[in-house]
Amino acid sequence: MTFTEWFLFFLFIQVVHFLGTWKLYTKAGKKAWEAAVPIYNAIVLMQIINRPKWWVILLFIPIVNLLMFPIIWVETCRSFGFNKRPDTILAILTLGLYIYYINYFTNAEYIENRSLKPRSPLGEWVSSIAFAIIAATLVHTYFMQPYTIPTSSLEKTLLVGDYLFVSKFHYGARVPMTTIAAPMAHDTIPGLGVKSFLSDDKNKEGLLNKLSLPYMRVPGFQKIKRNDIVVFSWPSDSLATMWGDNSGKFTYKPIDKRTNYVKRAVGTPGDSLEVRDGYVFINGKKTVLPDRAKPQWYFFIDTNGENLPQNVISEFNKNKEGQMTNDGRYALNLTDDEAALIAKNPIVKSIEKHITPKGTYDKSVFPHDPRYAWSTDNFGPIYIPKKGVTVELNSKTIPFYEQIIRRYENNNLTTFGDDIYINGKKAKEYTFKQDYYWMMGDNRQRSLDARNWGYVPFDHVVGKPVMIWLSWDANAPSFIAKLNSIRWDRMFTTVGGSGKPVSYLWLVLLLIGGYTVYSFRKSKKKKA
Repeated sequence: MTFTEWFLFFLFIQVVHFLGTWKLYTKAGKKAWEAAVPIYNAIVLMQIINRPKWWVILLFIPIVNLLMFPIIWVETCRSFGFNKRPDTILAILTLGLYIYYINYFTNAEYIENRSLKPRSPLGEWVSSIAFAIIAATLVHTYFMQPYTIPTSSLEKTLLVGDYLFVSKFHYGARVPMTTIAAPMAHDTIPGLGVKSFLSDDKNKEGLLNKLSLPYMRVPGFQKIKRNDIVVFSWPSDSLATMWGDNSGKFTYKPIDKRTNYVKRAVGTPGDSLEVRDGYVFINGKKTVLPDRAKPQWYFFIDTNGENLPQNVISEFNKNKEGQMTNDGRYALNLTDDEAALIAKNPIVKSIEKHITPKGTYDKSVFPHDPRYAWSTDNFGPIYIPKKGVTVELNSKTIPFYEQIIRRYENNNLTTFGDDIYINGKKAKEYTFKQDYYWMMGDNRQRSLDARNWGYVPFDHVVGKPVMIWLSWDANAPSFIAKLNSIRWDRMFTTVGGSGKPVSYLWLVLLLIGGYTVYSFRKSKKKKA
């Protein structure tokens, strides 16, 4: 929906609310018209149900409001004496329309000073769980989200099996676009394997997808800097579920429900980027990576038939990516420093970096056009679009900007020969509506990244990884084996910064211990 359509829908909801509650407002000593005034009616309703006014804020926060509405319906019913279990069930199952029955077909009386304490232990338990979920959803959606590293694209900086806290507030939290979704679930409900949100997965213009909110973002306090590690929604995602879907069938997913990826932003808006023999150049200069970044490539190692010790292979290839080639050489994924170190081994006769020669065309590489004979090792130069910048459009440039114009900025684009039409008008230039980034993995030859799909729009940015809270071997065969493989030195280490990561596990344990002692003493005082 557009902002105008959502505003009209909001007004419709206000009419529904007024028609269903105006009598109840008068019975509670209020004026009937107070049930009709948007936002003010919610403040008055909080007075009627004897709940804090700040609850009104929660009613306007996407996803969180889905959890709040049933609570408000039930609280309204209870404020007029309808507090039995069937009343609660009917209020929820009818999406609040049970209140119409109370408003028009009963002689309900307002209970001014009703007890807010749950009537049973079960009710108290349900109430506590409900608000715990609301609080967790608020934090998960707008402040901090847990995330796991599933691939080795940032190997040696972030390992497979690292569990991260991703900050939403650094770059500004993206307001959920999918309005009807399970809280704290991405595209599937854990354990059930079913879709966690309501949408039409075959048609972008389907009716269910019209319920989506327009893109909005809470202001952040930091911009994405070159070489920052960023979590973002995969622009070309068409998987039914985030991982493990091999059906090959196209599935439409809203931006906020696309698979989350984590890469390094090697190029920022306005940059000119080029990859020369595996090294990234920005605006003609070789990029200088942070000292924690460890770019890697495949190296062929010739030992003249001798076996390279397994401890050497495992030392440099944590994910067992080393393999033997047909000609008897070893292929290991190494940094330049590691390659220089392993070359000193007496049994190593030669070591050669595997680089695809310049001028080799790889059809899997963006922009997927034979006129640009590029590969993952030799690529570009390419311009990274910046908001407000105008570029020339012609047959040579359109392969770079076609999906930006059509998919990311929602224009109707057609071409007839060398003529380009945008929204029915002939166009020779285009002005970008948002910033774009170039996301690459440090594992240069084992990373599905921007070299394959192209630019990442800012509206796809999720957040900034700030801390590793757990790390273990994700490939361990059992849960017990995973526990035995915990990397204690990586737990509660920061993702950014320079030098060797420092673990703050001891501080976290100290805080947990202090809180436990405080809670124990507090409960003891209450009993006394």
